[in-house]
Amino acid sequence: MTEPLIDPFQRAISYLRVSVTDRCDFRCVYCMAENMQFLPKKELLTLEELDRMCSTFVGLGVRKLRITGGEPLVRRDIMTFFRAMGRHLESGALQELTLTTNGSQLSRFADDLYAAGVRRVNVSLDTLDEEKFGRVTRWGRLPQVLKGIDAAQAAGLRVKINTVALKGFNEDELHTLVDWCAERDMDLTFIEVMPMGDLGGEDRVGQFWSLKDVRARLAERFTVTELTKRTGGPARYVRLGETGQEIGFITPLSHNFCESCNRVRLTCTGELYMCLGQEDMADLRTPLRASEDDRVLEQAIRAAISLKPKGHDFDYSRQEAGGQMTRHMSHTGG
Repeated sequence: MTEPLIDPFQRAISYLRVSVTDRCDFRCVYCMAENMQFLPKKELLTLEELDRMCSTFVGLGVRKLRITGGEPLVRRDIMTFFRAMGRHLESGALQELTLTTNGSQLSRFADDLYAAGVRRVNVSLDTLDEEKFGRVTRWGRLPQVLKGIDAAQAAGLRVKINTVALKGFNEDELHTLVDWCAERDMDLTFIEVMPMGDLGGEDRVGQFWSLKDVRARLAERFTVTELTKRTGGPARYVRLGETGQEIGFITPLSHNFCESCNRVRLTCTGELYMCLGQEDMADLRTPLRASEDDRVLEQAIRAAISLKPKGHDFDYSRQEAGGQMTRHMSHTGG
């Protein structure tokens, strides 16, 4: 287990995103259908299996572990898993353990997350308007999320806001969101909406707001300076001179980042997706459960990485959602 994970295009795989549940207490319009059919419990990896799976990846050179869902904090006893992963932080094998959350449960778990070694969390938040928040999340409660953000900052967690850029929905809140994050010393990343899942007629092309336009609008008000900073993920960053804050742009459509992709995604059922924008996946649950010998799992992981594609096929340029994936965003954890 000493050789690093290298894909066919000589990219080292050092970042694993792990979905620990497909369930969520929201139903965001770009992520889930309103009436989701969730997986039976027996199909999910147990917390012990998730530990073994992630520990094997860490042994193969993964240095950043991001826990996602669904909403990861709705999984029962999930802090047991976070505490278990903390041992890899203590040993130095893992450099960072992070979390992407909708913020609804942060007021309950912020202190425990910090104690487990988590230092940064990403909170998905697309609007500061309570009525619009209820509309985009269907079930969400904005005050509960804001309370969670308060708790996270009080616990010492660095909070970054992730905002999906949605045309005709939050265009008018661009500067409101930037100013709010600046006031609270939070960084902000904008994400282009991706064609994932059948969401009951959602107009993906109509929702698409290119981040080239977002950046141009920011440049009308701020001095925008390109940064060379990378955090292990797909975002490119700029600094706003007047506020000093960092703004990230995740642009799978207008400027894809496939050439530097260093990540793979594990679902809560043990499926490994080598690319968010391709349907190909590898079943790791079967080798995990077939043998207690981690070498069997290691071989399955290496075989999967050898099939990682060069990039995705997302495309809106022809006014249709080209490269659309049939699975929901919640299935692979974003």
